[in-house]
Amino acid sequence: MAVAYIILIVVLGVLAIAAGTFFLLFQRPRRGRTLAPPGQPQAPPAASPPGGGEAETATAAGAPAAVIGVERPPPSAGRMVRLRARLARSQTAVGSALLSLLSRDRLDDETWDEIEEVLITADVGVVPARQMADDLRTKVKVLGVRDTAGVRGLLRSELLAQLGEDTDRSLHVAPHGGTPAVVLIVGVNGTGKTTTAGKLARALIGDEHSVLLGAADTWRAAAADQLQTWGDRVGAETVRASRENADPASVAFDAVSEGIERGVDTVLIDTAGRLHTKVGLMDELGKVKRVVERKAPVDEVLLVLDATTGQNGLRQARVFAEVVNVTGIVLTKLDGTAKGGIVIAVQRELGVPVKLVGLGEGPDDLAPFDPGTFVDAILG
Repeated sequence: MAVAYIILIVVLGVLAIAAGTFFLLFQRPRRGRTLAPPGQPQAPPAASPPGGGEAETATAAGAPAAVIGVERPPPSAGRMVRLRARLARSQTAVGSALLSLLSRDRLDDETWDEIEEVLITADVGVVPARQMADDLRTKVKVLGVRDTAGVRGLLRSELLAQLGEDTDRSLHVAPHGGTPAVVLIVGVNGTGKTTTAGKLARALIGDEHSVLLGAADTWRAAAADQLQTWGDRVGAETVRASRENADPASVAFDAVSEGIERGVDTVLIDTAGRLHTKVGLMDELGKVKRVVERKAPVDEVLLVLDATTGQNGLRQARVFAEVVNVTGIVLTKLDGTAKGGIVIAVQRELGVPVKLVGLGEGPDDLAPFDPGTFVDAILG
């Protein structure tokens, strides 16, 4: 009888161990966020089969990769001045052409038409170009200025007036009311949104802000990996989906929730690139903003435009502005185009300022836009 009891106890013990092992190996993952700690980038998770019911975000699993050294970025102040030479290389031709025309001995109708043409070629836009030419014509006639220094001064003041020298270009990135500032980064495919988000995170951390990144571009695992790499370099954590094609609004909401829990200053949310002509995709972007606003107000919506696309960028900008109430423009690749007049055109079209400009491919080549430095670079 005693032997039977012993055998029964042993069998029950074996069954209990087997059940526990089965539970550990085959239990479904707990719902939650994917919070990638800085310096430990995770491999992109495998996509789950349709209808699998997997949570949109889940805790990362697997051994962490090698720790990436955390950098200390320089502050953003003075960046545009430091990058002025790079800007001047692409923009000086426009300024030289204008100064040459305005310094002619005789300023006839044909010369003023040429001045207007130079401005249009620089992507200032037809209406602003005509207005600038008319304003300069009146000032030259009334003031009688013809020397090089005087003409340069008139042209400088006119360009600054068109750019809005006194426009508020500050970024609203400070926490308020117990919640972090929320910055939504939007734009079409290929404009450099993810890179801009990473560079902006660097700049903010260099300015003593704490930052959390939200990888709401769920169409491409590579986008989340890229954003996380940017964050790892400067010690910013990244909230990302556990699978491709997850709901971007859910990821954005989780990022803001995590930012509130951790008490960070700023949450930067990178969204997927979308064609401005695709109504469904634009509606999805509007949904992302609405869902985030259930948790905290969106302080900035930064529209990233490629400066090399010129007037086509304006058509893109109009649609985005209608859907998500754009508060500022980021012009990338401004050092790679001679058509810097797009700064004037896009501000005039949208009524919102250019706040940041990309002036190179380096990690610290994103700079706060300064009209004075920009105009001086144009004029040489």
